[in-house]
Amino acid sequence: MGNKKFILNADDFGMSKAFNRAVLDGYHNGFLTSASLCANGKAFNAAVNEIIPECPNLGIGVHLNIMEGRSLTKAPMLTNKRGKFNNSYLKLILNSNNPKFLEQIEYEFRTQIETVMNYTKVDHIDSHVHTHAIPNIFKLTARLAKEYNIPYIRTQHEEIYFVPEFKKYFSMKYPVNLLKILLLNYYTKINKQTVKKYGLGTNDFILGVGYTGMMDSHTIEFGLKNLDEVCLAEALIHPCHYAVVNNNQHYAEFLITQNKSLKDKIGRLGFELTNYKKEYAIQ
Repeated sequence: MGNKKFILNADDFGMSKAFNRAVLDGYHNGFLTSASLCANGKAFNAAVNEIIPECPNLGIGVHLNIMEGRSLTKAPMLTNKRGKFNNSYLKLILNSNNPKFLEQIEYEFRTQIETVMNYTKVDHIDSHVHTHAIPNIFKLTARLAKEYNIPYIRTQHEEIYFVPEFKKYFSMKYPVNLLKILLLNYYTKINKQTVKKYGLGTNDFILGVGYTGMMDSHTIEFGLKNLDEVCLAEALIHPCHYAVVNNNQHYAEFLITQNKSLKDKIGRLGFELTNYKKEYAIQ
């Protein structure tokens, strides 16, 4: 890797038709390069049958999900009696040393990975709410990535940076997000050793933790301005299409993909747009 590279990734692909439409428009009318697909999403079938065939160069990842919706397996330690996931992030951390708990996570992860791979090629793996970052869960995720020949796995090191919009810092989201950065940066130090052990690729930096719930074009621009070194940076967004969504934040994240001025600025900052699919092909 001889220059700075940037991946704009849509998480939660397949969660709803709103997310699916945003991926389609982000790819064709914007500069979305990658998306992470939820195997248990309500619009999974539409994603694999209607959207992915129309986006031949889009990088596709598995967005492992043990936080929301229904499980694809019988996993009583992960779900309620109706089969819906019911563990908080803290509970996942506390139970991550329990072999039986990890066994059920592995079976669910395997099923989700295989479900996605039955329909499309996969070039990376990540997770809903960063659950795979928990070190013991990351170890089994990396092992599965190696087994299924998925070349990249997301890590979550984010540099703390300033965006000149003071309203963001008066939001109660910001201090919570700072705590997330500290925890995930700590986990990343551990997890990058696991990445090396399994011979996988990963991003050097991420954008989207510190400004979770507040992502927009400025958070992308100033985040990349903060990265002077040669690196692979990934921004995670959760875009929904305006025609079918009533969440203003998700629509703001969709607008990131359409911002031609931002795309030009990214180029002027020395970043080449890419995805894990392309990075793996050129190795």
